Amino acid sequence: MLRNVFLALIALVIAVGGGTLSAWYAVNRFDGFNALAIGQWTAHPDAGTPLSDPYAKARAAREGAFPLGSAEGLAFYAYNDDTGAALDRQCTYSLSGNSPNSRFWTLYAADRTLLPLDPGTGRLPALHSRQILRGENGAFVVSVSPKAQPENWLATSGSGRMTLVMTLYDTPVGSNSGLVDMTFPAITRISCDG
Repeated sequence: MLRNVFLALIALVIAVGGGTLSAWYAVNRFDGFNALAIGQWTAHPDAGTPLSDPYAKARAAREGAFPLGSAEGLAFYAYNDDTGAALDRQCTYSLSGNSPNSRFWTLYAADRTLLPLDPGTGRLPALHSRQILRGENGAFVVSVSPKAQPENWLATSGSGRMTLVMTLYDTPVGSNSGLVDMTFPAITRISCDG
């Protein structure tokens, strides 16, 4: 009798603990289904549409997110540099290249919960496509660093991991038919103070 009660308790702990752990993982760490990955950049074109998976809906509800509709734009997230190392707020990175076709785009640094980082007093919290200095071929280089950098500089602060968020507005990327240029800036670590 006591053995049956003990086995039932073990099964209950495994079921409740496993269910809780899998739900936490799905809402906090799982990138979701139907992700669009280009290099280190990942987007979820179905977010904000009726086709969104239940995990993405739960994550948006928990974070209080208001995803853009499919006709409005698409947010891409980079958690790692081009070598696969996690992005660190105390390191300096170079974003070089170009962005996909879009009428307008923004770029900002966020923490792992996607809240924008405080860049500090007198620093811009984000960059956008109309303020970027470009080369003759249209490509750009953005320095992401806690220390002041010449030309295009996205300031970071604090310590720990970060996420880069590039939001494309009025873009055909989400409904890609293979006719859209799918290039994103490369993320290269230059130095690290942490």
